[in-house]
Amino acid sequence: MNSRTAIAGSPGLGSIETRTSWVIATAVLLLLSFAYGAPLIVVVALKPIAATLGVPRAIPSLAAALVWFGTGSGGIAMGLFADRIGVRWTVLGGTLMMGAGLLLSALGSTWSLLVGHGLFVGLLGSAGLYPPLLVYVSRWFDRRRGTALALISSGQYIAGVVWPSLFQISIEQVGWQRTMAGFAVIVVVTVVPIALWCLRLSPPSTGLAAAAAAGPPSGTPVLGLRPNTAMLLLAAAPFFCCIPMAMPTAHLVALCTDDGISPEHGALMLSMLLGLAFASRQFWGWTADSLGGLRTVLLSSAAQAAAILLYALVQHEVGLFAASAIYGLGFAGIIPAYVLAIRDLYPSREASWRVPVMLLSGMTGMAVGSWLAGAMFDHFGHYAPAFEIAFVSNLINVVMIGALVLRQQHVRMRPVFN
Repeated sequence: MNSRTAIAGSPGLGSIETRTSWVIATAVLLLLSFAYGAPLIVVVALKPIAATLGVPRAIPSLAAALVWFGTGSGGIAMGLFADRIGVRWTVLGGTLMMGAGLLLSALGSTWSLLVGHGLFVGLLGSAGLYPPLLVYVSRWFDRRRGTALALISSGQYIAGVVWPSLFQISIEQVGWQRTMAGFAVIVVVTVVPIALWCLRLSPPSTGLAAAAAAGPPSGTPVLGLRPNTAMLLLAAAPFFCCIPMAMPTAHLVALCTDDGISPEHGALMLSMLLGLAFASRQFWGWTADSLGGLRTVLLSSAAQAAAILLYALVQHEVGLFAASAIYGLGFAGIIPAYVLAIRDLYPSREASWRVPVMLLSGMTGMAVGSWLAGAMFDHFGHYAPAFEIAFVSNLINVVMIGALVLRQQHVRMRPVFN
């Protein structure tokens, strides 16, 4: 039992979790299942976009990368805005900007693709949804916070199961530009009503249970270090695990077609990967509630490293399906577990900027990984060198998190003298 569970279960404190907590989490899951479809079009259409624009694959890869970087960098400001003006308004604004970004990208030029995805879909769009919603939902839970964070983060994987095959059909029928424009309308007309309905409530902020769930007092040492020193380490580690995390999701369809596998099978492989990730993320959420965030990051990152190594070694359909299955089962627990670790180690009121700072590091790694794989393919003509670099990067993350886990264990075992 971790300390958070022990506090929530203390006599007289009760819990802030209610039926409303799970209604909110389920509605946010549905909302993100639509919103996360927006960045997937450029993944499925990577080769057609490059062909239409007459550019190397590094360009559409850069568009996908800019979404991740924009989400991370914009998330810090959006998290603070959400605390000041309310999460509903940042989500509504982000949804409208995401739709505008898809419409701009659909104009069919290099500049409109990069600006549409980097500025509108990422910096002003997704940044207003994912980081503020993670913090918002985490404040509704104390006992099963890891499970709730895993649930809402799974919106990415529901989107990955549902949308790639539909996008592939639409791209073949009407082209990638009309597919982007049509999905812009779908995102706005579905997400806006959900946000207006489910984000009108505020998490509990009074009472003994809410006070216990607020976390440690400001200035409390973290892992035996000054809070910001520990935060620097916690924020640096995601960069190295997210470089490899980006490569399969951004380049899997293109990798399959390079190896003679049909685009339909490539899209199916991506859907299978993200479907397994959805199922395994629920397991990782339960694991995080039992073992804590840092230990869950370590286990999940090690599993991801094994899958990345397999991607570097295989070049046939059966092997790629196997690598995708292992990858989907492994990597899904990493980001929610990072969020849980920060929420457990720091005061709740600091989550609005500490969680986005961690996401900025991770999504910068995602951006680098997405772009790097495309650039290295353009240079070498195949993806193996990119996956080899990704494996080394993943090992760096495992070492960093392993050191933090050992330090956490040492702090817990240290005797206290009165």
